[in-house]
Amino acid sequence: MAVRIRLTRVGATKRPSYRVVAIDSRRPRDGRSLEILGFYDPLTDPATVQIDADRLNAWIAKGARPSDTVGKLMRQAGMASAPAAVVAAPAKPKAAPKTTRTRKASAKAAAAKAAPAEAAPAEAATADESAEATTADESAEATTADESAEATTPEESTPEDSEATTPEAKAEE
Repeated sequence: MAVRIRLTRVGATKRPSYRVVAIDSRRPRDGRSLEILGFYDPLTDPATVQIDADRLNAWIAKGARPSDTVGKLMRQAGMASAPAAVVAAPAKPKAAPKTTRTRKASAKAAAAKAAPAEAAPAEAATADESAEATTADESAEATTADESAEATTPEESTPEDSEATTPEAKAEE
């Protein structure tokens, strides 16, 4: 059972007050808790925070993880005895931005890594071949773009099409 130390809301509508509780992480926010560890009243000036440090540290020793908000409240209440590694939320590593390489660039990079460095004339020949392949790929992409543009635009009827749809043309078929 993964135990979290988090807040549960109590109090009237528009008058929030929170309890600091140890609760199973799968339970809803206001679900049945394992133990009440303290309370937090944000409406007082300054906000009132009262946490039973001994019980909180006992739950942390058992493996309970405080939520980010409870960690902030612990620091606000002056509870430096709580392990900083547990209180601080584990930083999620940010995903590296994906590089958008074209297939041609990926193929060139793979070919460059796979093939050992050869003599300069051979490299010049491959550069010429890749330039020719690039122009052929670009022309193929241009024709597919033209075909897709034609497919999306309504075509005007041509005389050949109209002949096929006339009753005389149908009779001849």
